[in-house]
Formats: sequence, structure tokens, C-alpha cells
Amino acid sequence: MTAAAPFAINGIASWGDMDANGHMANVAYLTKCVDARMGFFGEHGFPPAEFARRRIGPVVRRDTVEYFREIALMERISVTLACAGMAVDGSRFRLLNEVLRADGQVAARIVSEGGWLDLAARRLCAPPPELLAAMRDMPRSASFEEMPSSLRKAT
Repeated sequence: MTAAAPFAINGIASWGDMDANGHMANVAYLTKCVDARMGFFGEHGFPPAEFARRRIGPVVRRDTVEYFREIALMERISVTLACAGMAVDGSRFRLLNEVLRADGQVAARIVSEGGWLDLAARRLCAPPPELLAAMRDMPRSASFEEMPSSLRKAT
């Protein structure tokens, strides 16, 4: 199966994104990735207010960041989003973000693994059907793989 083009948002590396070395700080890369994720979900029926209404939210277990090129102040960037893995029930996911410079070079690649948190019960849960459908509509990376569920089976 051919991977679809990833979802993307565009922006700049702003003053608040910089570190003491004059390039984009590591926490700024993660923040831009969250912006891409929330942009995707918002465009697919799950803006922040809908997550709040349903008392569910994404929770990240692990972020892995690889850096390839520097990004300077006010440099134009694009942040892509693709699904690199998901459990059949949607309870677990692996997301792939790439931060691209204006010249198209990959500045960083971020892989985030997580799941869905029921904010009332404070437990992992499967997403509601509409959110699962949005996850299934997310473009998949060439490395996509099925993941095990995060839900414990009743004994």
C-alpha cells in the first residue's frame, strides 16, 4: 500500500521558540508537533472543545526526536503528521512528525507514542467512534504497523 501524503501545517520559528544557541529549542519542536496534531483533529471534527466536552484527551507515553538541520529565528517551517502505527481499537497510536525547513530539508523527525485518556476515570480508553474514524483517516507513513491495544482485558 502506498502511503498518502502527510497532513501539514505551516508557520515560523518565532522568538519564543529559540534557545540560548540561537536556534529552535527542543521543546519548541515538540510544541509544533502538538500544534500539527491538534490542527488535524480540529479539521476532522475534534477541536479542543470537543475533547473537553467528551472528557477524553491524547496522552503521550514517549517522544523520540532526531535532529538533522538547524532552524533559525523567523525561518519558515512546515510540520507534517502521519500515523506510523495504531491498535485496531485505536487505544494506542504512533505518530510521525517531520519538521521541514522552507528549502524542504528535514530539520527534525519526531515519533510520539501514546493513547487516549478518559479524563474522568484517569485510565486509558478506546476513542469514541468518530475519533477512531478520524485516526483511520490520518495519512499513514510507509512504516505503518499495527500495535497492540492499551486496554486490559476483563478477567
